[in-house]
Amino acid sequence: MVFSSLIFIFVFLPITLFAYYISKGRAKNLVLLIASLIFYAWGEPVYVVIMIFSIIFNYICGILIDKFKGMGKKDKLILISSVVVNIGLLGYFKYYGFFIENINKIFGINLEYRELPLPIGISFYTFQTMSYVIDVYLEKVNVQKDIISFGTYVTMFPQLVAGPIVKYGDIEKQLRERKETLNNFSKGIERFIIGLSKKVLLANNIGLLWSSIKSLDIKNMSTVSAWMGIGAFTLQIYFDFSGYSDMAIGLGRMFGFEFMENFDYPYISKNITEFWRRWHISLGSWFREYVYIPLGGNREGKLKQYRNIFIVWLLTGFWHGANWNFILWGLYFGVILTIEKCFLKKWLDRQPNFVGHIYTMLIVILGWVFFEFDDMTKGMEFTRVMFGMGGSGLFDKTCLYYLRSYALYFIVLIISCTPLPKRVASNMRTRFEGFSLAVQPILYIILLLLSTAYLVNESYNPFLYFRF
Repeated sequence: MVFSSLIFIFVFLPITLFAYYISKGRAKNLVLLIASLIFYAWGEPVYVVIMIFSIIFNYICGILIDKFKGMGKKDKLILISSVVVNIGLLGYFKYYGFFIENINKIFGINLEYRELPLPIGISFYTFQTMSYVIDVYLEKVNVQKDIISFGTYVTMFPQLVAGPIVKYGDIEKQLRERKETLNNFSKGIERFIIGLSKKVLLANNIGLLWSSIKSLDIKNMSTVSAWMGIGAFTLQIYFDFSGYSDMAIGLGRMFGFEFMENFDYPYISKNITEFWRRWHISLGSWFREYVYIPLGGNREGKLKQYRNIFIVWLLTGFWHGANWNFILWGLYFGVILTIEKCFLKKWLDRQPNFVGHIYTMLIVILGWVFFEFDDMTKGMEFTRVMFGMGGSGLFDKTCLYYLRSYALYFIVLIISCTPLPKRVASNMRTRFEGFSLAVQPILYIILLLLSTAYLVNESYNPFLYFRF
């Protein structure tokens, strides 16, 4: 089940909200836990067993670490065991086939293996359970002795499938004593509708262009078509993922939770360092806190700092998927970020803003080519066409057709990547008293109706981060 589906919007969510709001006290967490397990089991009922195991195992590890704190090295042994088991589960289901396939190629053998469907959200909830156990060990958070509350934290369906990755310390208090208010609920609905509209009306429609261009024969593709295609994917992945994060944050507010922001207009960045502070913020924060800083961060000299950056970005790429293109994508950004640390960022800071913007978008767009093409040979062929070293020349009839069809749409989406629409809405609320009371609700209703109409006739409704 995904948020951008009619069964979720008009069946699952209303029933869950009703059950939640008629419940009191500890029962609210129980309702959320049961609803989240149903949500998770909707597509893959068998894999709910893995999630339940993860809840019980990490709950027990937290209890034992707290019990043995200061008693020799037992707590550290439990921590290591927890990390090994969590990474082992993630590795088995996400990377098992990748490793066997590469062993077969390297050694020229034919080890048989069965491809396993990837449990939904396993990359996200594994990071959450690991951060909890680590934080209990480091005494950053108190151990959670209520397994219902802990299970709610791990399984919470608003952010289960695609984040944001919520650290236990961020919602420890909220699990215990949150307040649901009418204002929070209405803000949650608004945020959910904005996210739904970004996903359904923007991401899906521009994604159709990328789907069409990607299906073309690369040898007969023009340079402009290639740039339009990867430009469409650049916009699609932003509105797809940020839209889903908006929906998750909105759903959280409906249930009284405050989740961290996951995107902050990344495409207005002036360098790649800034871009990665604005894109998938919760993942970057997790790797910084649990990998980069423990490795020494920037405290032990430049060479070790560069080493730490490469390790983080190798793991970031590998986290996204069991394929060499993701590893290449991660290392690509590791190299760029290292160069920026050395000298490039200082140089860019002295240039006019537009220089930094152009540089950043070129680097990001090229990165999305590595990210999107599982077949790296095709990815390289596509890149060559982008720079006029292959394909059918600069222009062709196909690209002219796409330009006529999508030019206005590109303009709308590019503007929507900036804070401008939010500023306009804020100015309208300030200048016109009736805007928030009358006009704004009507706009949200129209967006919901348009999104619903699209979903009724849906033929193209992918969720790009579903596979991670």
